[in-house]
Amino acid sequence: MKTEQIYLSDPYRKSSSATVIGLTEEGGIVLDRTLFYPRGGGQPGDSGTLDWDGGRIPIATAVKGEGAAIVLIPAEPSRLPAVGAEIGQNLDWDRRHGHMRIHTALHLLSVVLQLPVTGGAIGADKGRLDFDMPDAPEDKALIEGRLNALVTRDLPVTEDWISEAELDANPGLVKTMSVQPPRGAGRIRLIRIGEGAGQVDLQPCGGTHVRRTGEIGKLVIGKIEKKGRQNRRVTVELA
Repeated sequence: MKTEQIYLSDPYRKSSSATVIGLTEEGGIVLDRTLFYPRGGGQPGDSGTLDWDGGRIPIATAVKGEGAAIVLIPAEPSRLPAVGAEIGQNLDWDRRHGHMRIHTALHLLSVVLQLPVTGGAIGADKGRLDFDMPDAPEDKALIEGRLNALVTRDLPVTEDWISEAELDANPGLVKTMSVQPPRGAGRIRLIRIGEGAGQVDLQPCGGTHVRRTGEIGKLVIGKIEKKGRQNRRVTVELA
């Protein structure tokens, strides 16, 4: 089974029709096309609802299934739509939009702190990156100021695609040591922030992002915590 990824081609779409093409033994639902981003790369799976003639079910999250299928996980055991049913899908938009703002903010944080990234996590109102950072930064306010300066520049956020061979020839594009770009399809998706001489970041990413950095809004640097001998965790929050 294969699910068309509407969340990549149109991340601002909040509702859409679809057809049920499969049900899993665990009670998951597979659609022919979906708005729901499946958990991965530190970004949570989307939540929302499915509606069909005679039924409605809340969706708690989405995950990657076998092959190119995306599986929607109901929030609680319930009657499922039949295979072949036409359904309407509706995102929990505020939560998704928060993920988009934070995800783009974390890309900007990797620009401000140009250190190897060892991990990360995205939430609707805050997120964090773990860096290979033996010594704590001396001035947290300076980091916050540089981060917000990138936000207020209102830089465009766009996507591009390269081949796996091109990525192999440019390994420096990969900033995150713990998560490697998905392979097997022959193409790698890149997220670019800024353009031309104003480009500030370009890295592989399969997540959802805002169109421009100004949409993120003001950011606050939260805790900077020591995690292991050389790792430090930097938290970013929406103000």
